[in-house]
Amino acid sequence: MRIIGGEYKSRSISMPRGVEIRPTQDKVREALFNILGDITGRRALELFAGSGAFGIEAISRGAVSVTFVDNNFRCVQTIKSNLESLGITKSKYSVIKGNALTMPEKFLGRGQEFGKFDIVFLDPPYYRGMAKKCLINIDSYDIVSPVGLVIVEHSKKDALDAELERFVFVDERRYGDTVITIYKRTV
Repeated sequence: MRIIGGEYKSRSISMPRGVEIRPTQDKVREALFNILGDITGRRALELFAGSGAFGIEAISRGAVSVTFVDNNFRCVQTIKSNLESLGITKSKYSVIKGNALTMPEKFLGRGQEFGKFDIVFLDPPYYRGMAKKCLINIDSYDIVSPVGLVIVEHSKKDALDAELERFVFVDERRYGDTVITIYKRTV
């Protein structure tokens, strides 16, 4: 897998071995970053990080920091290895082995360490209702900045019909079976 744009454009990153993950296709990642535009100075959170491809792409394109969260040890090790192989400064990232569904609660009250995120990207396993659960959980905690976006990659069969207090639907794009749904912070 390769980084598509920015400082690390065309550099390769590794995939975790022996782990069942579904990496975001290059064309989907490229389309998403075209939608986002300039992300210079933004703080990002990648939940269900897998190889860390989204977050590394964000750093490559100017994000000031990215927090990667995955509950699989091999994924965490792969993310760290990918970041180190690219020579990315440790001050630009945090890698956490943890449950993406419960992590938003753990960020609450740790503002000095993590702050609020401008972009939250989540790509949970398909067909398990995890996208909706995680979206509801993010909505429950004040971890997204007032100009923040939450981006959910999910299957077209996974419904995200959640009633949210802090976020409104902005856009949805389909790429075969994959759907990218974007919400923005309202309050």
